[in-house]
Amino acid sequence: MIKLVIMGEPVPQGRPRFKRIGKFVQTYDPPKSKAYKALVKRQALEQWHREPLQGALACKVKVYRSIQKSGSKREKVLKEAGKIRPTKKPDVDNYFKGVTDPLTGIVWEDDALIVESTISKYYSDNPRVEVEIEELEQ
Repeated sequence: MIKLVIMGEPVPQGRPRFKRIGKFVQTYDPPKSKAYKALVKRQALEQWHREPLQGALACKVKVYRSIQKSGSKREKVLKEAGKIRPTKKPDVDNYFKGVTDPLTGIVWEDDALIVESTISKYYSDNPRVEVEIEELEQ
């Protein structure tokens, strides 16, 4: 089991943006998504010191979002304990994409190698994303 921890407020993958250049249309990441992907790459490079993985992989992603300032103390305690979980947008799959895409070429050769995944959202006073990778036998 391999574990990476990406510190900082998680940012989901945003919808691609488009701009016209003459007769051509170019797509690009929204600035917030682009900045977060760069952060994920930087932190992954600090933690990963091996060649990229090449076989089938299982990937577990745990997203820990900040606890909102509003709300009762009781509610905050329940959120920190994992009794109350984030049920509002953004969707878990958008977080997954925002974390796994920048790990391509660093942790794995291609994110298509991920054949099994689990994604969870939690609240925490310590916002981060934890990525656990397991190489599956073939």
